[in-house]
Amino acid sequence: MKSICIILLALCAQLAHTQPISGDHKRKAELAIGRAIEYLGSRQNTQVLGWDDDPESQPMPAITGLIVQGLMLDPGIDETHPLVIQGTRYILKYAKEDGSIHGGMLPGYNTAVCLSALGLVRTHQALDAVLAGQKYLKSLQYAKTNKANPNDLGLDMPIVVDHPFFGGVGYSEQGIPDLPSLSAFLQGLYDTGVSTNNVAYQRALVFLSRVQMLDEVNEMPYADDSSQGGFIHAPVADLVSLDHPTGQSMAGTITEITEDGRAITRPRAYGSMTYAGFKSLVYANIDPDDPRMASAWKWIQENYTLDENPGLGKQGYYYYLATMARALDAFGVEEINGRNWREEMIDKLHELQYINGSFKVLDSRWMENNDVLIAAYALIALQHAVH
Repeated sequence: MKSICIILLALCAQLAHTQPISGDHKRKAELAIGRAIEYLGSRQNTQVLGWDDDPESQPMPAITGLIVQGLMLDPGIDETHPLVIQGTRYILKYAKEDGSIHGGMLPGYNTAVCLSALGLVRTHQALDAVLAGQKYLKSLQYAKTNKANPNDLGLDMPIVVDHPFFGGVGYSEQGIPDLPSLSAFLQGLYDTGVSTNNVAYQRALVFLSRVQMLDEVNEMPYADDSSQGGFIHAPVADLVSLDHPTGQSMAGTITEITEDGRAITRPRAYGSMTYAGFKSLVYANIDPDDPRMASAWKWIQENYTLDENPGLGKQGYYYYLATMARALDAFGVEEINGRNWREEMIDKLHELQYINGSFKVLDSRWMENNDVLIAAYALIALQHAVH
């Protein structure tokens, strides 16, 4: 019965996709988008024509990549727009011979985000970088056959399918795999047209199962008898815990009561990671009635909010909104619990935006005190909400 309900929900969601948001919300979104683009244009570094390029630190072309994505998601903007041209040139300046795109740090993350931008631009130069970048990204994914992983930690044991790292990708320079990195990895592959039949998706699904707090799909001990359904950050926090994975959640722990009355304290699923995991399942073309999708969707319904990043308050809030908008837009759903998420997201970002187009800083964690970065996240969220 539950599976049938999920299928019907997905069908209704697809039918509801034809129903537009209200005219007032469309105008409100277009105003917010226009202001955000104007603000980001004013914050462009006039020397290098990229964004947030600080001469005292290593550049992060991913920030420019996010902005180019936000611009290219607008139906009124194409690759001939001056900001897109300049942003694309800036990104390509950091393209390396091995296919990576970075300024000296976080090569996997920067490459993935920049690929998503270049996949939308679709010039000849962008295409060349995309093909090389796809090959590089795939080399980062942990698997037995990937001997050339530049983030290799020198592990003695092979990365076979039952290894906690299998199918994952590392965000940090140490290469510990986690869901934010895998989410960016899959976004980059999805946005550049890599088939869901590719082995990279199949490996990724193994890692995704280990960060979903659901006993039915997660064989790790920290998920035994768990029915949360949402996602956490990673199977392990560091190499020390590799032999006895306890799961890592940035939202701390939660105590679950099992069917036989036992109280088990375990990692807590939280908002941004659940939408990242759900989005990844959608991109991998997993059926709506699959237990992974159904349980994640149940968590989303039970924890739906635009007031905070559930489990983390205002930490990572703008990343949460961008990831949420991407996930729900890709899934094709218009309402959650009878509420129009598109209109509510437009209202929330309109409320948080200053008249100059920037957005209110809510928390400093994960660089969200960087006004350029949060404006880029907000622009992406708005574009998915309105278009």
